[in-house]
Amino acid sequence: MLYKFKSKVTGDLIMLEPDAKRLLKIMGRENQVKGIFLVEQIPAAIEALQIAVAQEEQGRVETKQVSLRQRSLPILKMLGLCLEKSADVVWGV
Repeated sequence: MLYKFKSKVTGDLIMLEPDAKRLLKIMGRENQVKGIFLVEQIPAAIEALQIAVAQEEQGRVETKQVSLRQRSLPILKMLGLCLEKSADVVWGV
């Protein structure tokens, strides 16, 4: 299954289900197939991702697995632009 994140100020961001669920869980939206980040909720979502990336990097052993930093970069860029332009982000499958 694919998750599609949308906003009025960016292109769509499409993620595979396991990756999207992992990031949504970090941002406090576990088990939500559809949802919305209102502009005022975006800073907390960005902060949660940044904290999780920092924590992973502190205890990380080098592997061939895609890091959380790499995996979260597209959605962090999307959230940052939406915050700057005062636009909500919605997602669904």
